[in-house]
Amino acid sequence: MKRMTVGILAHVDAGKTTLSESLLYLSGKIRKLGRVDNKDAYLDTYELEKQRGITIFSKQALMHFHDTEITLLDTPGHVDFSAEMERTLQVLDYAILVISGADGVQNHTKTVWELLDHYKVPTFLFVNKMDQAGSDRDTVMESIHKDLSDRCIVFNAGNNTEDKSSSESLQERDETLALCDEKVMESYIEKACVSDDQIKTLIAQRKAFPVYFGSALKQEGTQTFIDGVIKYTKDKTYPKTFGARVFKISRDEEGNRLTHLKITGGQIKVKDAIELMDQTEKINQIRVYSGDKYHTESHVEAGAVCAVTGLNLTKPGQGLGTEKKFTPPQLEPVLSYQVVLPDDVSERQMLPKLKELEEEEPELRVLWNEVHQSIHIQVMGAVQLEILQSLIEQRFGVQVTYGQGEIVYKESITNRVEGVGHFEPLRHYAEVHLILEPGDRGSGMTYDTNCSEDTLDRNWQNLVLTHLKEKSHTGVLVGAHITDMKVTLVTGQAHNKHTAGGDFRQATFRALRQGLMEAECVLLEPYYKFRLVLPEQMVGRAMTDVDKMQGRCSLEQTDGEMAVIRGEAPVSQMQNYQQEVHAYTRGEGRLSISVKGY
Repeated sequence: MKRMTVGILAHVDAGKTTLSESLLYLSGKIRKLGRVDNKDAYLDTYELEKQRGITIFSKQALMHFHDTEITLLDTPGHVDFSAEMERTLQVLDYAILVISGADGVQNHTKTVWELLDHYKVPTFLFVNKMDQAGSDRDTVMESIHKDLSDRCIVFNAGNNTEDKSSSESLQERDETLALCDEKVMESYIEKACVSDDQIKTLIAQRKAFPVYFGSALKQEGTQTFIDGVIKYTKDKTYPKTFGARVFKISRDEEGNRLTHLKITGGQIKVKDAIELMDQTEKINQIRVYSGDKYHTESHVEAGAVCAVTGLNLTKPGQGLGTEKKFTPPQLEPVLSYQVVLPDDVSERQMLPKLKELEEEEPELRVLWNEVHQSIHIQVMGAVQLEILQSLIEQRFGVQVTYGQGEIVYKESITNRVEGVGHFEPLRHYAEVHLILEPGDRGSGMTYDTNCSEDTLDRNWQNLVLTHLKEKSHTGVLVGAHITDMKVTLVTGQAHNKHTAGGDFRQATFRALRQGLMEAECVLLEPYYKFRLVLPEQMVGRAMTDVDKMQGRCSLEQTDGEMAVIRGEAPVSQMQNYQQEVHAYTRGEGRLSISVKGY
């Protein structure tokens, strides 16, 4: 049986959950189509999701189409929960990107597209809501080619009576596919067609992206779409040695910790021992979820997505077995708030409970301020704050409020410096020399060694790198986290008799700190990228606002009534601009934002 994991992604309100319902219905998984506005969608199982009509947590459903088993992962579309969406990308074989035919490519759609490119996920596009007034196929394709890729190719033309004949459409499709690869082009010149196997390979290598049109709500084009997904996807082969990738941590109603993972090699069985951070833990139970229901298995094979109990040291992004690489997230929270607790609840008592939620919510950071003895959280946006408030009350019975919000800044350096760390109390000795260099924006922290083993043994070098990676380092300007910097170990010294492991920890941190004190440091602030749709007569007002925010923007298109402006601006200036847009456009303006970076 062909088995694959497919994620469904979109900008909020593009109709992602509606398409999920349609596919589940076509597979026979559900007998009645649920709707978001009726609060009965199969995958929106949490009460908060039903109340708000948005997907907050990623869920899975098992679907069967003839000889194909698809694990469908439904992900949040709201920008505040984009980290929840991002972590599922690491376990996908294919992705479905849903685009609203009425709105076209929106800002968050572009962010999702960039993440799909980063994780190299082959992608199918479904243009939804083609039944709505204002949905125009040519306009949407123009937007897709401009903002995503010119290798997005129409595979079904929709149900319009003006469509070309199927033979003409196929010939046009094959001509465009042939332009995506030289070997395919040679074959096309010889045979005047592109074979199904060639199409599968082009899609799997992200050289072509099929586009389908339809309406999920009216079941138009969805059967053709899922038939296309099954027809043009490859059955993946996996190694026989055990490997798995963790993509989510959650807890069930009884409070059991669940590790959600994709098996990428071999198999796992109940009572298997898993090595985690120099400790061994055993798998107690294997669950295969579909919606909010699950069944248990004694073992699962490679390619399956499951949840296991018994593992308490796992983290999202972590690899198990042969999957050693840890993948840090690309999207990070940019707003910080103090958590204000009721008088009868102490901060020390609440901190471990919030740390539980931090494990489950990748877009949440929980920090303890030692000086003020207070808890601070870093989040993506205001909607996430409200959801978190409800979650804390539901889970722990505590009503929290928040202090004044602050921006999460970061620090970096602009020049190359050497930092030296020396640690030599009685009967201890270690010395470390580090070179600190500025990295490209968005590159994060990278660590390397360029030190001779004649000078410093390999085990000591590895220890220095381990200490550098074990925590986030703070800068010397305002104490913000350091980013976009390369740290290289160039030399060091140990004593045969007196050096212990902890000595190098002290020397390493002192070397880094001393280097930062010597360097030219800069403060980095987070930026939003935005797309603003508003009446044409209000373009001048909007551009003036962006200019006042120290942002940049340009007029992208106008049709005589509505105009589209794209640009970028600091988070500190733009975080409350949505209400202002709503006020001066009398509700006609739509602002979509996503985090651009620092």
